[in-house]
Amino acid sequence: MASQPNHPTYPSQPGQPSYGWAVPVDQGPPPPYNPNPPLNPQPPAAPDNNMYGGADYESGGLGDAAFSFSEKSIRMAFVRKVYAILMVQLAITVGFISLFVYEPNVKMYSRQHPEMWWIAFVMTFVLLIVLACCNDFRRRWPLNIILLGLFTACEGFMLGAVSSLYRSEDVLIAAGICTGVCLALTIFAMQTKWDFTACGGILFVCVIVLFIFGIVAICIPGKVIHLVYASLGALLFSVYLVFDTQMMLGGKHKYSISPEEYIFAALNLYLDIINIFLYILAIVGGSRN
Repeated sequence: MASQPNHPTYPSQPGQPSYGWAVPVDQGPPPPYNPNPPLNPQPPAAPDNNMYGGADYESGGLGDAAFSFSEKSIRMAFVRKVYAILMVQLAITVGFISLFVYEPNVKMYSRQHPEMWWIAFVMTFVLLIVLACCNDFRRRWPLNIILLGLFTACEGFMLGAVSSLYRSEDVLIAAGICTGVCLALTIFAMQTKWDFTACGGILFVCVIVLFIFGIVAICIPGKVIHLVYASLGALLFSVYLVFDTQMMLGGKHKYSISPEEYIFAALNLYLDIINIFLYILAIVGGSRN
């Protein structure tokens, strides 16, 4: 007798012949057909990231870290550019002051031709308005560098003419004090947790009050009132130096300057430093008669 192959046999449905290779029947009836499927089906469950000891990374974490690193590197390059421009401005200004203080012919010429001082004053004011209010001129290279260079030259001429009215010892003392104060305030602005960028409105009101007080000091001459005015001016622009430094640094501060505004940031710091120098020079010169 021929032997049958040893294969499993499944029972057949009623009315269906059994050939030994019957298809297995599902247990229970099939699920009912839904003619209206849901519009927003639930997505499948996400795989467990902790399986086999894997780390639990949040979606986009690496991208956020890369963006944060890129933003920090851009900000640091911006700070280096601002301080490089500021150092050039201060070097030009120190050159003008040294020329006016230590060269007798230049000192005599500036005293005999006061109209040169007024021309430099008008040019400084016009260039300051252009750099502060015209965004296109301030961001267009090399026009922005040319305008800033002209402004620095005019401001250096004015500071040299003013410094020539004081003794050279007073100018050196004021320059040394100004250097120490500015370095200390810059380090303080970088290290402190206090946010001075939110005090812009208060500082602007203080500038208006100081301006009115200056008019009163002109109308009421006196050594004491001039010393008080110079002291208040030095204090106010010292706070402004901290304010502008934190605006340049950005980070966790409330307000910051865009990295495209390196000319504007350098201009702000330069104006703060020269105002501190002028007020300290007035204090030193006034106290020593």
